[in-house]
Amino acid sequence: MSDRFDSQFSIHRAALGALTYRQELLASNIANADTPNFKARDIDFKGALAAAVAGRASGSNGGGLGLTTTSPRHITAGAQDSPFAAAIGYRTEFQPNADGNTVNMDIERSAFAENALRLEAVLTFIRGDIKDMQLAMSP
Repeated sequence: MSDRFDSQFSIHRAALGALTYRQELLASNIANADTPNFKARDIDFKGALAAAVAGRASGSNGGGLGLTTTSPRHITAGAQDSPFAAAIGYRTEFQPNADGNTVNMDIERSAFAENALRLEAVLTFIRGDIKDMQLAMSP
């Protein structure tokens, strides 16, 4: 029975993982708007979601990158490392700043609001799926 729940929610789990990681990146961009030489970053949501669905990233448990170490002195990937880190890219700057910062607050706010709406949409889909399952299981 739990396999059906897992398969039903796997796409939602992957989407939530990618969207929350993107929200963190956008918040970091906004927080560093005045930091000299800070380069605005964003995630390729479609690529990250496709990788998560294909099983290369697992979203909630932090695994899936398959990092190897060749020396005992290497730092291993910890729980704070995101499986979506491979999809991070730098945002192209439209108007360069004198201090080298590439954060455009209008773009960042817009992307932050759009991402929040996508998060709400995924949560609404999850709620709908749960209601459907409850209806199917009720006598």
